[in-house]
Amino acid sequence: MELEVRHLRALCAIADAGSLHKAARQLGMSQPSLTTQLRRIENSLGAELFSRERTGCRPTLLGHSVLSRARPLVAEMAVLVSEARAAADRSAGPRLRIGSTASRALAGWLRRLRERLPGTDISLQMDVSANALLRQVAGGGLDVAFVHEVEGCPLRVPAGLDRRVLVEREPQFISLARDHPAAGSQIVELADLAADRWMIDPTVDGEWDGLRRVLGAAGLNPPVLHGDYLTASSLIAVGEAIAPCQPTSVPREDMVVRPLRDDPLGVRLLLFSRPGAYEGAGIAGVGTSADAGAGADGDGPGGAEVYADLEAAYREAALQAVVYRQWLMRNKSPLLHAPAA
Repeated sequence: MELEVRHLRALCAIADAGSLHKAARQLGMSQPSLTTQLRRIENSLGAELFSRERTGCRPTLLGHSVLSRARPLVAEMAVLVSEARAAADRSAGPRLRIGSTASRALAGWLRRLRERLPGTDISLQMDVSANALLRQVAGGGLDVAFVHEVEGCPLRVPAGLDRRVLVEREPQFISLARDHPAAGSQIVELADLAADRWMIDPTVDGEWDGLRRVLGAAGLNPPVLHGDYLTASSLIAVGEAIAPCQPTSVPREDMVVRPLRDDPLGVRLLLFSRPGAYEGAGIAGVGTSADAGAGADGDGPGGAEVYADLEAAYREAALQAVVYRQWLMRNKSPLLHAPAA
């Protein structure tokens, strides 16, 4: 078998993710397919590139050697594709390609962007992996990415991306069945959930590690279920599980959303773009600031407008969520007040 760029990309993804499961999710393929592909690559080279362990995959000595050659090749190919796509975009008309992890602010953000940029083709790509979205921004597949970073689990940010901080620390609430014993409390004690089954999506970057850190610090070791959050909703509603959730989540007839005492779980909300990303959308280009910071204008007029629309959409979603609005009032959050025009 002759090695191709897609094979090298797969090797880099496995090394970066640390497991075949996570790498397959990031590459948009099944784990069995990726396992088969890795086996064929190793067979063609005559030796193992990764040692399979219970906790994941680690490069062997040969694997490290191959990866040191593969990464520059994959990076150069990404640049080639990015430049070709940029050239095609300029001839195809204004376009803004947005990537995002799940957020209730998305609908309001897209509505505002379409009003601001009539005639611009605005697309949206969702992914549970913030790191995968950032790689696509760096590679030219996306222009911007709105992502969350779990506290204590830094994202792997490719070099050269511009960053704006939307919310420095957003508390994560808890979803409970309406008849759960703790559902009657306005603020839930973490200790009151020790006997519950927690459900977490392990494919969300940092989510399991962040929760495990918080539970461990509280001296808790509850049973944990792994699965997607659509399945989690069904289990939560019948009292089979509880799960962390975004504070903008809206309760249902069979499910409530409650903050945790002292807000032990938190994320940071970030907007990333690559330099020049906004030019293709027909608005002002960005600068070269690697970290514009919360509310700053380091990425130029175009970036400031896109950020302002996201900020307004998030504030709208936050104030519509009654439990989160109450939390914001208790904590005297500036989100309660619209920024000056």
